[in-house]
Amino acid sequence: MKSPQIIPHKIFDLHELQLQILRWRLFSKTISFTNGIFDIIHRGHIASLSQAAAEADFLVVGLNSDASAKKLKGESRPVNDEQSRAIVMASLLMVDAVIIFNEETPLDLIKSIMPDVLVKGGDYTIEQIAGAKEVIENGGRVVINPIVEGFSTTKIIEKCRM
Repeated sequence: MKSPQIIPHKIFDLHELQLQILRWRLFSKTISFTNGIFDIIHRGHIASLSQAAAEADFLVVGLNSDASAKKLKGESRPVNDEQSRAIVMASLLMVDAVIIFNEETPLDLIKSIMPDVLVKGGDYTIEQIAGAKEVIENGGRVVINPIVEGFSTTKIIEKCRM
């Protein structure tokens, strides 16, 4: 079913997201959380988001703000501004909620929403993942999804500059 009118309603501020999560939990639904900059969406992102969504009933995506993306990736990033990235992310079928956060890591956000499953893509260890300790102490679990080799926003940007 095509319902593009719901896209902007999938973008939340913290208070709205906390209320939405309470509503989901009233129906015994589980929450998965992942995060990233998601500057130029590619096949690797879709694979990672799909795997994250499969871990619970609802998927919340924490999106780095423009300011935090610049701190992490440099002054030339992000290519797409946070509102554009949020709209693209919210338009994805597997994503149920999007929230923009300003910090370099989503630790405070994770503590505020306390997902059942924390999902990160990449070559991380659990000790390196912001919020992993807190989620596990709360009875949740942490999942590390493998990277889809050959796909990278940085490589896409470099290719465009050639």
